[in-house]
Amino acid sequence: MSAAQSAPLSSTPYERLGGAPVFAAIAERFYDLMETDPAYARLRAMHAPDLAPMRASLPRFLAGWAGGPRDWFEANPGRCMMSLHKPMTIDADVAGQWAEAMERAIAEVAPEPADMAAAMSEVLGRLARGMAR
Repeated sequence: MSAAQSAPLSSTPYERLGGAPVFAAIAERFYDLMETDPAYARLRAMHAPDLAPMRASLPRFLAGWAGGPRDWFEANPGRCMMSLHKPMTIDADVAGQWAEAMERAIAEVAPEPADMAAAMSEVLGRLARGMAR
């Protein structure tokens, strides 16, 4: 039995999935896909030329969202992903590109336990698709 499988049920998804290194790897892979795969061209075009700030921010958001350190939320009081993206015109295609790129990033990083990683991917996909207007 792996350490993740034997973790106490009271541990957070953040801890069970591997903590900061795993969330950083997911964010890095996500933005690498966005920058290099033409399938995500519209999604990439919506973002600033320099993705460095987002590469630093996304793993902190994901960490807090998954029960880890709340740095991102403390630095952005009263903000959420929906409010931060409200100024952008997000249609179903772009929302789907985000969801697919995140799904691929999570699958390629392959954190364990796999069922928890799949659930995270599904919920983040629903969050992204919920931003479509």
